[in-house]
Amino acid sequence: MNTAQNQNAPVVRPITDADIPTAVDTLARAFADYPYTRHVIAADDHEERIRRFQELCLTRIGMVYGRVWVAGEGRAVAVWAIPGQDPSPVFAELGPILGELSGDRAAASAAAEAAITPYRPQEPGWFLETVGTAPETQRQGLGSAVLIPGIQEAERAGYPVFLETSSEANVQFYERLGFKATADVQLPDNGPRTWCMRRDPR
Repeated sequence: MNTAQNQNAPVVRPITDADIPTAVDTLARAFADYPYTRHVIAADDHEERIRRFQELCLTRIGMVYGRVWVAGEGRAVAVWAIPGQDPSPVFAELGPILGELSGDRAAASAAAEAAITPYRPQEPGWFLETVGTAPETQRQGLGSAVLIPGIQEAERAGYPVFLETSSEANVQFYERLGFKATADVQLPDNGPRTWCMRRDPR
């Protein structure tokens, strides 16, 4: 029985360059109607803006300065920022591009960032930059499967894990993985309710 279950378990592995197109597509579709990105990224050509934003997060930040895992051949992706890496130079370089992607939502984006910043952790830890599952493969265990390697690596190293979500359903999902909400923030300018969450090593 256990062997059969293991055979059916999703295969999770570190991302390769060959996975990038599918992974970007997964993230773009997963965030196409997400409350936070709807609030901070312009509505015109919204899906293409999301795709570019997620591609930059994946290829320029996660794959260079963090850790990335995929499951389902890229139909689930988890992108982590990790302690000891400083992506400040690339953020400085990408700042104007990210501003362009926000478009007429740039002021709302800045206000949202200012509202969340006081609740962000000061101590070192793993931070979930982005995670997504392709809509057609949801509820198959890929989302939790692709998160577990990062959670386990952080745990082994003795680090807490942090994330932010603007979906109440996601809060319950992360609670099942051992996270607890540390802040519940109503973003300004009619922004979405956003939760900061944390999981301490056991």
